[in-house]
Amino acid sequence: MTDQAVRVERSGPVSTVFLHRPACRNAVDGPTAAQLAEAFRAFDADPAAAVAVLHGEGGVFCSGADLTAVGTERGNRVAPDGDGPMGVSRLRLSKPVIAAVAGYAVAGGLELALWCDLRIADETAVFGVFCRRWGVPLIDGGTVRLPRLIGTSRAMDMILTGRAVDATEAAAIGLANRLVPAGQALVGAQELAAQLASFPQICLRSDRASVLDQEGLDEPAALASEFTYGQAALREETGAGAARFAAGAGRHGSFPS
Repeated sequence: MTDQAVRVERSGPVSTVFLHRPACRNAVDGPTAAQLAEAFRAFDADPAAAVAVLHGEGGVFCSGADLTAVGTERGNRVAPDGDGPMGVSRLRLSKPVIAAVAGYAVAGGLELALWCDLRIADETAVFGVFCRRWGVPLIDGGTVRLPRLIGTSRAMDMILTGRAVDATEAAAIGLANRLVPAGQALVGAQELAAQLASFPQICLRSDRASVLDQEGLDEPAALASEFTYGQAALREETGAGAARFAAGAGRHGSFPS
């Protein structure tokens, strides 16, 4: 444990970004937002890093923007260009990020979780637009990503009411991808990250990019984009993968656990 608000640990191809501001339930002020953006830019630029995990230490994922910093030199950056108030919300990375959620992921913390590609939640996780109470708008992607993940009706319920959504409901509506026992969010996310890192990476990243790009495209344009993204994997990885399969790998549905 350190006094750093943001720190990064590496285990092979998996980078884990830790948020550590226990005195304010991992709320993010301006300097912390800048450190988060710097950490994830470094991850994306590192050719040896394949998958990242974002985790809030101390039993809370993130309670949102640090409202005690509003109007001070520590205030979050609020501008229409550049980094968002929470630091990473406008970044489009080339590699996947998994949120390891324990405790509260609310307000801007919910938006951080939504920015991630996948969310592993333990049984203590609570999601919500708690900033509804304080007149703080969702400007880090919440009104965009939440309805795309869980549908407009459910998202509108969460956004207008600001109610708490527990881990069980989050898993049922697709907000959490996987539910694990209390205290196992980080381990579960890191294990999943290692699994993703073991796959052929050109194919994984091109398929991910196609999923992200198809939003807003009509079907012919989306299909054309998908085909274009797939070309590098066909050139670089498909032949070797087909050869492994022909030699007996992956038969009878076997798959990395």
